[in-house]
Amino acid sequence: MNTKDEAQPSAKKLIIFLDCGDTIIDEGTEIRDEHDIVVQADVIPGADRMVKTLAERGYRLALVADGYAQSFKNILTQNGLYDDFETMVYSETVKAFKPSPRMFKAAVGAMDLSERDLPRIVMVGNNLGRDIKGANQMGITSIFLSWTPRYPKQPTDESEIPDYTIKEPMDLVDLAERLNERLEEADLGRMSG
Repeated sequence: MNTKDEAQPSAKKLIIFLDCGDTIIDEGTEIRDEHDIVVQADVIPGADRMVKTLAERGYRLALVADGYAQSFKNILTQNGLYDDFETMVYSETVKAFKPSPRMFKAAVGAMDLSERDLPRIVMVGNNLGRDIKGANQMGITSIFLSWTPRYPKQPTDESEIPDYTIKEPMDLVDLAERLNERLEEADLGRMSG
């Protein structure tokens, strides 16, 4: 219940795109049905708290993930995270997989953003060849979550080198705060200059 006295978080300048598998959800816990839809899965330790904390602090969140829409609806709803995202972009509906720019452009469009906003977007993911490469190609800040043992941790070329690397989901909260602060300081500098 909100009263006028309760402080609502002010919207942050930084916008966060998140992958799902091995970024929020532990792919090793996925249970799939006969149609390859994920019907149940557990979050990575701390990932639910990360999503909730970012949402509570006023960050706009988008899910940008390869897979079936129903899979993400199932697992994010089960884990109480579905409503924390402003938008969700899936390869199934976009008809492309990361690192295709179509995935990232779809999320930008769904959030009523434009190319001018790209410098204030970060993409957080576990896959250097998809999440990091795709973000880098778009001019979006890339953040590699190196939690999973399932995917390579060494870039194969320069396009896969992340701007930042974090080890645990909750590491994103402090990093997001620092990056947001830089954006706000840059805005203040432009206004006073």
